Amino acid sequence: VTSPLCCTTNQASLTVSPSSSQLFEGEFVSLSCEEDNSAAGWTLRRNTTEGRMSQCGDRWGRSAGTSCKISLTRSWDSGVYWCESTEGATSNTINITVTAAFYKDGTPISTEPSGHMTIHHVSKSDEGLYKCHISRHGESPPSWLSVTGTPTTTALPSASAAPPTASAPIQLVFRWVCHLVVFCPYCISTVLMVSLYQHRPTG
Repeated sequence: VTSPLCCTTNQASLTVSPSSSQLFEGEFVSLSCEEDNSAAGWTLRRNTTEGRMSQCGDRWGRSAGTSCKISLTRSWDSGVYWCESTEGATSNTINITVTAAFYKDGTPISTEPSGHMTIHHVSKSDEGLYKCHISRHGESPPSWLSVTGTPTTTALPSASAAPPTASAPIQLVFRWVCHLVVFCPYCISTVLMVSLYQHRPTG
């Protein structure tokens, strides 16, 4: 957001410098209550995203008249800011979001108001070198993210179900030849004995 953030309501307007409602962690920001009636006693107040309502100087910011300066913004500085008079009149509101920038392989991929980034439905394409950047503090050390899948197992066939090998036909032929070699002499001798018995001389 780069357009001027100011508006006038009830004789006071809240302006922010730099003129942006989205800031990075560690940046300097100044908020001012520009008033028409200085006797109204305008004070800068905020309601953070954590639900805490307070005024400048109450554990955040440094009050300087009708201005409030935050030297180093943090994620908990995100919230709604406005000016309020002693009579209860309020100015316009500005919603400020403080983010941290995240990079993957040197390319910006996300700005997160919480300073944390969550990757949902992780896939192999999420693998890479990640880092974050905070203004005025520099970059974090890069960290490599590896993505591994769950290994799948395939059941191997059992030994009893193994297909016959190429040598099986050769083994069958070899057994058949062995049977012939062993039994053929007995067959031949039996045939000869029967033949000789039939042709023996009778008398």
